[in-house]
Amino acid sequence: MIQDIFFLAVNGMKKRKLRSWLTLLGIFIGIAAVVSLISLGDGLRTAITGQFGSLSVDTLTVQNAETGFGPPGSTAIKKLNDHDLKLIESVSGVKIVIPRLVRIAKMEYNKEAKFSYLGSLPEDKEHLNFVYKNLNTESETGRLMNLNDHGGVVLGSNFASKDEFGKIIQVGSKVLIQGKSFQVVGILKPGSSALMNGVVMIFEKDLKDILNIKDEIDIIVVRVENKNNIEKVATDIKNKMRKDRNEKIGEEDFTVQTPVQSLAAVNTILNIINIIIVGIAFISLIIGGIGIANTMYTSVLERTKEIGTMKAIGAKNSDILLLFVFESGLFGFIGGVLGALFGLFMSFMVSVAANSYFGQTIITIQISWPLLIGAVSFSFLIGIFAGLIPSYQASKLRPVDALRS
Repeated sequence: MIQDIFFLAVNGMKKRKLRSWLTLLGIFIGIAAVVSLISLGDGLRTAITGQFGSLSVDTLTVQNAETGFGPPGSTAIKKLNDHDLKLIESVSGVKIVIPRLVRIAKMEYNKEAKFSYLGSLPEDKEHLNFVYKNLNTESETGRLMNLNDHGGVVLGSNFASKDEFGKIIQVGSKVLIQGKSFQVVGILKPGSSALMNGVVMIFEKDLKDILNIKDEIDIIVVRVENKNNIEKVATDIKNKMRKDRNEKIGEEDFTVQTPVQSLAAVNTILNIINIIIVGIAFISLIIGGIGIANTMYTSVLERTKEIGTMKAIGAKNSDILLLFVFESGLFGFIGGVLGALFGLFMSFMVSVAANSYFGQTIITIQISWPLLIGAVSFSFLIGIFAGLIPSYQASKLRPVDALRS
C-alpha cells in the first residue's frame, strides 16, 4: 500500500516537471543557505578557536575604550601612558609588561603612496622575542628584526603582491614611511589575520620619531607569572586602574581582556550571526512551504476526476489524504536533500577559495550529520504541513462531484 502511494506521488510530480522544479526551488534555496552558512560559520569558529589556542594563555591585554573602527588602541581618545604602565607593573603576579603602539602612516614605494598601519616592536630582547612568539610571526623571505636593525621594517605578506604598489617589494628594498627611508629586513608568511598580513613592523623608537609621539601607549601586553592566576591578575589590574582613575564599576574607560574573554566575545558574535542566518533561511523555507501549498492546491484541482475514480474503485478518504500528504512531504524532502548537498558543496568551495587565497588552511569544513539530518527533516516537515489543508480537501471530495467536474 505504502509503495503504491509512493509511486503515485512520484508520478504526480513527474507529470508537472516544470512546476515541481519551481516548487522545489524555494525549499532548495533555504536549506542550501542554512547548511552552507552554518558549515562555514562552524569552520570559522574552529579556525578562530585554533588561533586562540596558539596564543599564550598567560597573556592579557590592556587598552582604553575605542571610539571607532581601526587598529587596536588607535581610536581611543584617552591614551594609556607611562603612569598606567608603572601602575600595572606594580600589580602582584605580573611578570612582563610591554607597551605597544599601533598607528596608521603614509607609506611610499615605486612612486605610489598608501596608508598602512604600523605595529611597534619593543627594544628589549626578552620583550621582542615574546612579541614574536605571541603573534606567531614567521618570515617567508628575509628574517625577523633583531635589536641591531634600527631603520629597518618587517612587512606583512600583502606587501609581496604587485597589487599593493604596482611592483613587488623584496627584502632589501627601500620604502618611505612618513617621508623617512626604511629598509625591508623581512616579509612575513601569510596568516589567517588580515591585520598581520597588512602590518608594517617597526621599532618603537623609530615609530615615535616619525610620528612625533610622546607619552602615549595604544596597548599594554601583560604576561603573568602563573597562567592559572590570569583571571585574578586581570581583576587586580582592573581594580587598581579603576581606583587610580576614580571610576565606578561598569563605567571604566579601559578594558582588560584575557584570551578566554576574547574567545568568548568572538563566539558570541558568531552565535548571533548563526541566529540571523537561520532566521533568513527560515523565511525562505516558509516561502518554499507556501509554494508547496500552492502546487498542492493546483494539483487537487487538476486531479479531481482522478480522485473521483480512485474513490469509486474503493479508495478511502485516508488513502487520498495520505497520497497528497506524501506528495507534499516528498517535495520538502527532495528539496531538502538537494539543498543540503548543494549547501555542503558551496561551503567546501568557499573554504578551498579562502585557504588558497591565504596560502594555508584557514577554514576546515567538516560534515555535520546532525545539521544535515536536521535540515532535511525540517524541510520534510515543512512540506507535510504545507500540504495538509489541500490534502484534507482532496480527501473530502465526494466521488460523484469529483467525476462530474
